[in-house]
Amino acid sequence: MADPVDATSKPAPVDGPSKPAPVDAPSKPAPVDGPSMAAQCGAPPKPATGPGLYSEIGKKARDLLYKDFTTDQKLTLTTYAANGTVTILSEIQTQFNYNNVKVDVKANSDSQVLITTTSETRCIPGLKRIVTIPLTNHTPAKAELQYLHDYAGISVGFGLHSKPLINVSALVGNKALALGADVAYDSATGDFTKCNFGASFTNDDLYAAAMLNNKGDSLSASYYQMVSNSQAAVGGEVSHSLSSNETTTTLGFQYSLDPLTTTKVRYDNHGMVSALIQHELRPKSLLTISSEFDTKAIEKSSKIGLSLLLKP
Repeated sequence: MADPVDATSKPAPVDGPSKPAPVDAPSKPAPVDGPSMAAQCGAPPKPATGPGLYSEIGKKARDLLYKDFTTDQKLTLTTYAANGTVTILSEIQTQFNYNNVKVDVKANSDSQVLITTTSETRCIPGLKRIVTIPLTNHTPAKAELQYLHDYAGISVGFGLHSKPLINVSALVGNKALALGADVAYDSATGDFTKCNFGASFTNDDLYAAAMLNNKGDSLSASYYQMVSNSQAAVGGEVSHSLSSNETTTTLGFQYSLDPLTTTKVRYDNHGMVSALIQHELRPKSLLTISSEFDTKAIEKSSKIGLSLLLKP
């Protein structure tokens, strides 16, 4: 009777499965580090909170003073197909995405075809590559690199041929205050064709900018501010040419009559008055009627412009 009891109480079978080696093997950190790097590279890039690009200096005031004002008659009809094709009256646009690359193809009634590819590098957040290829004329293709950082915005553009025009712009600062420069160099002639400097100041509802353009010949300052709980906005721009000693002052006012209807008025010191009213018929479908007349030549008839943009 003692022998069977002693056989089952042997400790060896119990010690065997309690070995720590099988437990330590799957706890190796190497396999965990590999996927984490891939996940970090493949994660959507975090938008930069910096000053943006140099081209955005004074954009708020320019949009208020000049955007949507027209004296032409323009009808634009846009339809969307299931494959992502966009068809526009007198112009055809096709847009599709492939592996984080956006491709835009545009063809208008003037037989001009333009292909633009835009791609972002997720491993380098803020870096964007843009290539523009015209197919129907002798204009060379262009490439541009844009990099947005929390404290800087840099853009480098150049033509894809042997002696390109190279354009470099940089903006340093933050959302409140930024300083920048925009320079263009023609490698064919060895001359700087553009040398501009600018500064911007941004508050919650105020946007101010000052720029020195045309190689120091033109000095301009612009101002934009939202009022009445963002229902209205006022803006202005003053530009002075040192060579001609001529100053141009432009003032503008924008008011939202309702959530779908906006009106704008523009006046400059040369006596030109422009006004428009824009109504959103449906999301992204806009009807704009604008007019322009010269207060110093009342006998001349005013110009009327009509723009209809339809997007189903």
